[in-house]
Amino acid sequence: MQLTKPINLPKPSLGSLGALRRGKKNGSLAGLSIEAGSLAVAGVAVNGSPQLTASAVQPLRPGVFHEGEVIDPSGLTAAVKELYSRQKLPKQVRLGIGNQRVIVRALRLPLIGDPKEMEAAIRFQAQEQIPMPLDQAVLQHQVVGGVPAEEGATPQVDVVVVAARREMVASFLEPLRRAGLEPAGIDLSAFGMIRALAPLAAQPAQAEDGAAASQESILYCNVGDVMNLAVARGRSCLFTRVSGIGMESMVARLSTERALSPEHAEQWLLFVGLETPVAEIQGDPEIVAAARRANEEGVTAMVDELRLSLDYYRALDSAVPVSRVVLCGTGSAIAGLAPAMEEQVGLPISAPRPAALSGLDEATAARLVLPLGLGLES
Repeated sequence: MQLTKPINLPKPSLGSLGALRRGKKNGSLAGLSIEAGSLAVAGVAVNGSPQLTASAVQPLRPGVFHEGEVIDPSGLTAAVKELYSRQKLPKQVRLGIGNQRVIVRALRLPLIGDPKEMEAAIRFQAQEQIPMPLDQAVLQHQVVGGVPAEEGATPQVDVVVVAARREMVASFLEPLRRAGLEPAGIDLSAFGMIRALAPLAAQPAQAEDGAAASQESILYCNVGDVMNLAVARGRSCLFTRVSGIGMESMVARLSTERALSPEHAEQWLLFVGLETPVAEIQGDPEIVAAARRANEEGVTAMVDELRLSLDYYRALDSAVPVSRVVLCGTGSAIAGLAPAMEEQVGLPISAPRPAALSGLDEATAARLVLPLGLGLES
């Protein structure tokens, strides 16, 4: 079973979320991704393959959003209204969420034939693993694998449990509704990332014994304001984690050091990159040098986070060997980022882009991967 489906939030969980269960109007749906530095919207249609029907990326002023959470609801409402006043975009949106208050845990449990008893067992185990009162959370789970029974033993199943605090989810939805949008679903950002990139990361090769190469897993990483990481086998998410390390801290450092706006600081980080010798890059030498330092230190911090996440995942009973890393997000557009990380992580690292984003500049395409995936049906 695949755990890349939008979270279905029933009406009793969050009061007015019955609206999230409405269908799309005329097939018009957009994925919406909010980060500290920008809003990104991707209208998506599928006609054999995903197609981008509309898109926009707009800077978000500092202080509205931080580490995956809404800080200034009124500021978010104003920014969304401004974006939609400038662009013709679908108002029905599927929202991506990824922050420290969304908890994902992998559990291994004995298989229970009765679905209600199985659900009760999962909820009981989740109480031990999830550091929040479950009566204050929206809880979803999905079976993603299992272990066959040995002689005389009960079969085991691997379950991924997702819990999100109700008030945190509401902090996203209320500003969007005040801006005139119609939230059609809520998704973990990690799941949207997997849906967008898994088809590109598929390994057609077959092992000698005929087993699919997809028995190995892939680590996906959205390098946005924070790092959103997910290990998946095919489209099944096995593990996900959000790290505070990402572009937000890199932009803040350069912005403060060289007295730049966050938008300009991000542009300098992308312009300077990691490949071209500093002496050959045009522009203010001090800004160029500072941007290169920020990029290099950002790589070191991100590599540390990747290693930490891999170590944690590999220690799980249900871990499937990770064969490579796939990047997306604004930071993945920094020239030389993937090779620099690959050298230190010791796994192949790439940053492919879905065909639906072809024709866009690299930075825009990188930013739109996540909202594109959010707009896709699971």
